[in-house]
Amino acid sequence: MNDSKNPLSPHLQIYRWNISSLISISHRVTGIINVIGLIIICLWIGLLFVGESSYELINVFFQSYFGKLFIIGFTWSYSFHLLSGIRHFILDLGYGYEIKTANASGVIVIVSSFLLTVLLWLIGRGLI
Repeated sequence: MNDSKNPLSPHLQIYRWNISSLISISHRVTGIINVIGLIIICLWIGLLFVGESSYELINVFFQSYFGKLFIIGFTWSYSFHLLSGIRHFILDLGYGYEIKTANASGVIVIVSSFLLTVLLWLIGRGLI
């Protein structure tokens, strides 16, 4: 069998990334992060049944700098995944495949995910 006539796939070194591919990959990554985050939150809630000392230990973690960073990151991950999923659904309906529209919707998803994260935290803090 002669393999020289087979087309070569573009290698990562020469592949030019675009916003749509980054959004698609990030959607998958945030899906995994969301599952891990939900498992951690379920374990945290499950510690209510174990005892007060175990629950307080986790509360100390969530009140630390790293714990707050985890919760804010999880909120952003959820926001991004939600908005990216809506974008993918619209693409599945056949809309938004023009390059200009696809790039604009990708930027809108990124910016909106940060804005939604801030909005959720303001609502959670009772500031709105």
